[in-house]
Amino acid sequence: MAVELLDFYADWCGPCKVMDPIIHELSQGWGDKVKVTKIDVDKEQDKSTQHGVMSIPTYIVMKDGQEVDRVVGAVPKQTLKNKIESAF
Repeated sequence: MAVELLDFYADWCGPCKVMDPIIHELSQGWGDKVKVTKIDVDKEQDKSTQHGVMSIPTYIVMKDGQEVDRVVGAVPKQTLKNKIESAF
């Protein structure tokens, strides 16, 4: 699988909770095309630092292991969908 969405979140983050059903809905439509990896910034601070995550939620679109796009904050479903699908 070449496309991966890194979802940096925290359980206490309101905007993260707002985006969670959107991420779930989108992931159902992609099937095996996109792997969604949820990363709890409180438990995996090293990964947050490695990817330069300063605010949450942050969504990083990876293709073949390289970052190709990034979205910070709660955004409309179509915005996130377009960014991910542009990586196909």
